[in-house]
Amino acid sequence: MTKKRIKATVNPALLTWARESAGFDLATAAGKLDVDDEKLLAWENVDSEEAPSIPQLRKLAELYKRPLAVLYLPEPPVSFLPMHDFRRLPDLGLRRFSPELTLEIRFAQQRRALALELFEDADEKPASFTLETTIAANPETVAATIRDALGVDHALQSHWRDPRVAFLAWRSKIEELGVLVFQASKIESDEASGFAYWSDVLPFMVVNRKDAYARRIFSMFHELAHLMLRQTGVSDLDMDGPRPPADEKIEIFCNQVAAATLMPRETFLSEPLIAAHGAGRREWDDADVQSLSLTYGVSREAIVRRMLTLNRTTEAFYTRKRAQYAIEFQQQRQRDREKNAGKPIPRNMPRETVADYGKPFVRRVIENYHLDRISLSDVSGYLGVKVRHVSGIEQQLGYV
Repeated sequence: MTKKRIKATVNPALLTWARESAGFDLATAAGKLDVDDEKLLAWENVDSEEAPSIPQLRKLAELYKRPLAVLYLPEPPVSFLPMHDFRRLPDLGLRRFSPELTLEIRFAQQRRALALELFEDADEKPASFTLETTIAANPETVAATIRDALGVDHALQSHWRDPRVAFLAWRSKIEELGVLVFQASKIESDEASGFAYWSDVLPFMVVNRKDAYARRIFSMFHELAHLMLRQTGVSDLDMDGPRPPADEKIEIFCNQVAAATLMPRETFLSEPLIAAHGAGRREWDDADVQSLSLTYGVSREAIVRRMLTLNRTTEAFYTRKRAQYAIEFQQQRQRDREKNAGKPIPRNMPRETVADYGKPFVRRVIENYHLDRISLSDVSGYLGVKVRHVSGIEQQLGYV
């Protein structure tokens, strides 16, 4: 007996839009999908009862270079706002988004559109994002405002000594402000550390999952500063390359806000390791830097940079340590590659889904499913997973 496949519940107009926006005529697309022209035409016909199965919809999404979730939108999107590029200029003076970065930007914007639709289906309105600042503000003052809004004092922060625990805790606090926090897994670390999309309702930020947890934490607060400036754009954190002057000023400000939020001036200078030497000590042992790194949940480079900002070390020491840490990072990556070479990496799709999409978005999808507002196949499409993984996602959220 042939197993009956679940049909995807999608708007046929989305399939036509996705095909045409990808540059395919009907015959070419049908050929690549290994279906008859008439079959594809029927899927795109609003008066037809034909629809692709979920596996077939995945093939459509792959061919059209669209995240699966976008094919579940109620209507074809008119357009998405462009992302300003705050990154360093390369040697040729041209900054381009790779296909991978372009896809992650598009995917994040589509997730937000879906989230808004889910709120509307539930006859609810998401909370407004109210934090704001200007480039003329004092970064230390902005940082104090952020910490007050998040409700995090040093005693609580110092308990998060495990980098992963610290990342998850800070992420949850930022999400409570009404910000969607996603993770991207397809972008190389040297291309972008993250990006942000501002709106007064459901703004989002995306951090690079290939980065270490400490860098992701810093990225979140860098992007939060962009949101407070009411800016949409892509960042790479590093300041050692040329940028247009206006962009450089903004990126320096966002880095300063992130550093001051994670390492408040008075608290940092009161650390026994720091206070014992006052402003006289200019070089620091690796063990001391590492200890402070764990206390504040930031990278060793961020600690030394904060020391430099607060006149507790020299530019020469910072430059030397930055180079040392970069070499050590590359060496560790190489050791990890050699250790894992040829070994299949086990995947936990429910955990990955929650990690990439964020609990607020995933919970919104699952809650709408539990209330019969969307189907199981809708959940599969919205979260980009097979139906069999949905129960595992529910477990990740504590429903089971």
